[in-house]
Amino acid sequence: MKPYTALVTGGARGIGRGVALALAGAGYHVAVQYRSSAEDAAETAQLCRELGVQADTFQAELTDPDQAAAVVEWAHRRFETPLIQSPLGVLVNVVGNYVHRRWDQTTPDEWNDMLGSNLSATFYTCRVAVPLMRGNQPDASSFGRVVNFGYAGAQNLLARPGVVPYAAAKAGVIALTKAIARTEAQYGISANVVSPGVIETSVSQPLTEIPAGRLGTVDEVARAVMTFVEGSAYLTGQVLEVSGGWNL
Repeated sequence: MKPYTALVTGGARGIGRGVALALAGAGYHVAVQYRSSAEDAAETAQLCRELGVQADTFQAELTDPDQAAAVVEWAHRRFETPLIQSPLGVLVNVVGNYVHRRWDQTTPDEWNDMLGSNLSATFYTCRVAVPLMRGNQPDASSFGRVVNFGYAGAQNLLARPGVVPYAAAKAGVIALTKAIARTEAQYGISANVVSPGVIETSVSQPLTEIPAGRLGTVDEVARAVMTFVEGSAYLTGQVLEVSGGWNL
């Protein structure tokens, strides 16, 4: 197999950093997208390089379709040399803002930001990345892995009055991902969703609501991502919750 590049959006810190390091540990070159956390992104890239792979960072506002396209195209070519090809083989969309506010107190700007940063940004990167993945190996061994981020319970359409735009965006991510899975299976490209519950980096941490009695870890979320990245392309269109039983 060629050494592929993995693009992690929102990879500067937290879950994104954990995913980037897991990918680097598995031998993927890592492209780290960030919006404003330049120093954190640079540290993530350095930590990846210490694991023996190449890594670099790219600043982009993914709610802008042109900037989203630019970071994907950059990742696809960033680590290619005359002797080594490392095309984009993995896209992990971690990026997405979060606000906790009752639906009737949510402002139009907050609504648009939640849908833009969580759903539209995911669509913008996927629409450019997936066609590039189709050309990686034009035979039976073609390769592409898309892992998008939902949140635990999104596919159940539970009433969450405090996070309505966020929940709507994540339900949309699941619908988008399943559509990608359906159309791209013929090319050996899988598309799946990892849906974290309450994690150690979460803004809101309602510990008493979690049946497991503890917060999830970044490492547990990263391992779920790697289940899809390193698994068969036949594993596609699935939603894997990492939630300790929360929101079931």
